[in-house]
Order: sequence, then C-alpha cells, then structure tokens
Amino acid sequence: MSPVSARPPLLLLLLLLVCLALPLYAVEKCTGNDAEKANCTRHFEERRPAHLNNMFPSCLQGPTGNPGREGNPGTNGIPGTPGIPGRDGLKGEKGECINEIFEEPWRPNYKQCAWSALNYGIDLGKIADCTFTKLRSDSSLRVLFSGSLRLKCKNACCQRWYFTFNGAECTGPLPVESIIYLDQGSPELNSTINIHRTSSVEGLCEGVKAGLVDVAVWVGTCSDYPRGDASTGWNSVSRIIIEELPK
Repeated sequence: MSPVSARPPLLLLLLLLVCLALPLYAVEKCTGNDAEKANCTRHFEERRPAHLNNMFPSCLQGPTGNPGREGNPGTNGIPGTPGIPGRDGLKGEKGECINEIFEEPWRPNYKQCAWSALNYGIDLGKIADCTFTKLRSDSSLRVLFSGSLRLKCKNACCQRWYFTFNGAECTGPLPVESIIYLDQGSPELNSTINIHRTSSVEGLCEGVKAGLVDVAVWVGTCSDYPRGDASTGWNSVSRIIIEELPK
C-alpha cells in the first residue's frame, strides 16, 4: 500500500481520538444554577464546535433526590389598616312604652290572741275574736283556733265551730269550719260521759280587703241535725293565730 493511500485511515483514527478525548478534557465543577443538581457536570460549550455539542450532551441527569423536610412556619404579618366605618343603619320603629311596677319585698305579718281559760258553755254565738291589720288586698289570711272542745247529748247531735271575717264567713273559696257529731249520746245531759279534747279549726281565706279585719270564732249547729250541749276552752289555754300570706 502506498503512503498516500494510508493517510485517510490515519486521519480518521486521529479525528475519532480527538472526539473521544474532548469531553473529558472540558469537564469542570458545576457552578451557578447547575450546582444544585446532583452528579451534574458542565462543559465549556464556547470551546467546542456547535456540531460537537449536539453530538455529545454536556450534562448527565442524576437520580432524583429525597424530598426535603417542611420549613418552619413564618412569622405573622403586619396588621392591616383599619377599614372605613360603615354607613348608618335604617331608623328603627318606635317602641312601646311600658310602665314598670316595682313591688315592695314581702314582710311577715302575723298576730296571736290567747286566753288562759275561756270556759264558754254557750251552744250558739261568738266565742272569741281578734283584730288584725291586713296590709294587702291581694293576699290571703291563714287562721287557726286551738282549744278544748266538747259536745254531749241524749240523742244524735252535731255542733259546728267556724270563723268569720268582719262578721261574715269566708267565701274565698269556702268557709273555715270544724264539726263534732255524736250518734249515741249519754242517757242524760249530766251523765259521766263528758269528754273535753283539744281540737283545732284552721284554713285559708282569700278576698279579704286590706285594713282592719275582725277575726272571730263562733259555735253553731250543723244543718239537719239538732244541737247538743257544747263547751269551748274548758280549763286550758285557747288561742287564735292570724297570718297574712302572699297568693
């Protein structure tokens, strides 16, 4: 083979070696934006021809890294400026005028009248009375009579003890009363069957007006029954208790 014919293969071989060596010769550490990429190299593209840059890429893509951890929360921002005041609302409707009523606190109001020994042997009439000052018209009166009561008779008889308020029995709602009835009496009024027992007459009465009230205890007959021999307050203390209560 002649020297002239051997030159083309030799030139091709040299050109191939140069192309293989140039990428290794032009490697340097990445800087700038490329420095953030893992396993990245950058070549001096300005020293290489354009056709070599197209044939041999300058950066090799490395594997994807692990995600970074979340950053710390940021600080609060600066408060904004106050807003513009709103406009006035519509005018409201005229309200109703209500008169407030202030009631006075309730004060206890009670009274007691007592007798050491009434020994009242009447069968019909007033036994005792007690005057009371009622402060309000819308309140109730609680009344109590406590004392010895007795009834005796030959045949069946009945006696009734009851309260009056200013001379009239209670109508709010019903009378305040108590009765004693005997079915089989003693052979004679003066027999030894003569039992005196402490008893009571008690109840509430509404509708009594404020002011002075005459509260009295009476004895009388029961309807449709004859009267007997009644006795009230024998040899013992008798009392009337009156108390004003709110409704």
